[in-house]
Amino acid sequence: MHLDWTALGEVAAVSTGVTVAVVVVFALGVLGVARAEGARDDGGGDVLGFAQAGLCFLACAAVVAYGIYLIVPQFH
Repeated sequence: MHLDWTALGEVAAVSTGVTVAVVVVFALGVLGVARAEGARDDGGGDVLGFAQAGLCFLACAAVVAYGIYLIVPQFH
């Protein structure tokens, strides 16, 4: 049995990188919600915070949907 260690290392590196990227984007979405809530508590509205949160959460959902698409063979 032969293992392609280079391919295994590439898969591990890409998986780690995508995981870190999704966590960072999700954290930016939570930051956007917190900014919007903070602005609302101060008497104003922060549309930019909600837009940031929406885009970040949409990006996370797209990555998850793409991962499910890759895993489930009936979608191909």
